[in-house]
Amino acid sequence: TLLSPEPEVNKKVHEDRKRDYLGLMLTFALSISGFIASFYLTSDWAGQARLQLLNVFNNGPMSAVGVELVRLVLATMVAVIIARVLILMGWAQKSIVHRSYVEPVQDFFKRYGLSMALLLLSLIGLYRISDIVLGVVANIFYQDMGFTKPEIATVVKTFGLFMTIVGGFLGGILALRFGVMRILFLGAVLSALTNLLFMLLAQMGNDIWMLYIVISADNLSGGMASAAFIAFLSSLTNISFTAVQYAIFSSLMTLLPKILGGYSGTMVESIGYEQFFLMTALMGVPVLLLVFLAARRFRIDG
Repeated sequence: TLLSPEPEVNKKVHEDRKRDYLGLMLTFALSISGFIASFYLTSDWAGQARLQLLNVFNNGPMSAVGVELVRLVLATMVAVIIARVLILMGWAQKSIVHRSYVEPVQDFFKRYGLSMALLLLSLIGLYRISDIVLGVVANIFYQDMGFTKPEIATVVKTFGLFMTIVGGFLGGILALRFGVMRILFLGAVLSALTNLLFMLLAQMGNDIWMLYIVISADNLSGGMASAAFIAFLSSLTNISFTAVQYAIFSSLMTLLPKILGGYSGTMVESIGYEQFFLMTALMGVPVLLLVFLAARRFRIDG
């Protein structure tokens, strides 16, 4: 392979193509820069808007989430406008932009139809919500329970990593044996139930053996759910648009959970750890319904 000659190429076509894709990269970079800048420039407005909404709804977390969603929409619009202007200026070829970013989205909705596509996207966006929202405050919770940093490193980071790997292998084996959708449902059930173990740990306090039990169950179920979920996401992609579609799916997977997770600390201060863990477990209930509905209409071959 190393000694085989390179195929002959048309140098002019090669240079034109390289220039087109360089323009595409620059357009993407400037659009992302506009996206980031819009968040930075609207920070003062966001603070004032949160105070005004707080006076109306008397709910700090809900007001903050609403404002941040508006900022997200505005930032996305700014990025799209920048991209369109640069295309009109000739920085990037419209056909390449369309093939790179628009066709993968169109292909997904064309293959599954609007209703099924929205169902699958809802499942992708909510599947890991219980784990991600809880995970934001996990390390703070361990310290508040009196566990030392060496204990957290040993149990959570080292032992927990091993249990996640075991869960991943177990999830893959079970998915091959019983099917991806069934293990996807099982992973969602276990992920929600293990959040209830954190309630028990909050009641027991500084109990190292209970910490081992909680981390074992949580990471094992998380590994199983992740293995099945990756197989599920991979099955949704078209081989012609694998990279872009999988990137969209994996980003959507954490978008809403990360936004809500940003207010996990505020929720804990308002309702306490036990009620917070119960709430994160209940967040997994709609996911079970989405998996059930998707399993009835979606089949994974192989």
